[in-house]
Amino acid sequence: MKLEGKMAVVTGAGSGIGRACALEFAREGARVVVADINAAAAQATAQQIGPAAIGIPTDVADPEAVTRLAQKTIETLGKVDVLMNNAAIQVNKTIEDTTLEEWNRQMAVNVGGVFLCSRAFLPQLRRTRGAIVNMSSVNGYFVEPFSAGYCATKAAIIGLTKAMAIDCGPSRVRVNCICPGYIDAGLAEGYFQAQADPAAARMAAGKLHALGRIGRPEEVARVAAFLASEEASFITGAQIAVDGGFGSGLPLNS
Repeated sequence: MKLEGKMAVVTGAGSGIGRACALEFAREGARVVVADINAAAAQATAQQIGPAAIGIPTDVADPEAVTRLAQKTIETLGKVDVLMNNAAIQVNKTIEDTTLEEWNRQMAVNVGGVFLCSRAFLPQLRRTRGAIVNMSSVNGYFVEPFSAGYCATKAAIIGLTKAMAIDCGPSRVRVNCICPGYIDAGLAEGYFQAQADPAAARMAAGKLHALGRIGRPEEVARVAAFLASEEASFITGAQIAVDGGFGSGLPLNS
């Protein structure tokens, strides 16, 4: 098992890709802290994993909540080897239609959450020479309509990952990010539902991938487990595309 004996924290783990990653980490031998703003969802994922997991409700945009998460994690697990910054929200609007509150909240969760959680857990990760896995997106470098703010946050995470990797390198803490294509999970579904014809949008999205389909959360989770493990011991500052060849498929009007 890739993560046997490791202690991992996964944010946004109550659903979608985050839940899949928490489950995969546990399957690979890790004990997992399931952090999610939705307390019921966090507990549900933790219960699905079993005794090797604990659910902690956390708003990653709230500095005090992140501090409590770090304190509770150390009290429970004793150490931290892996931090996965996955929590995110998506506002499906143009810049003109996006309110200031929506813009600030999206930035606070998607980018601020990576900053706050990394800052809180880095002292522990330096002791264990651990790993940080950030969740970006192909939208960090391949933008789409009605998602300007979301694309901006995902591009920021790519840059932040590279900068953190340089800063953390001397401490032997590895920092990487994953850039998924369309995945059959919550945020993508929200994007589809925001379109005039959700079914057509979903079909068109599949055609954008060379493999002709959207991905599954567990396909991202397996890559996350690899990056969190010693099998990726010489990988840091990388952006790993898990996207089925996104952008290499058929055009939207095919």
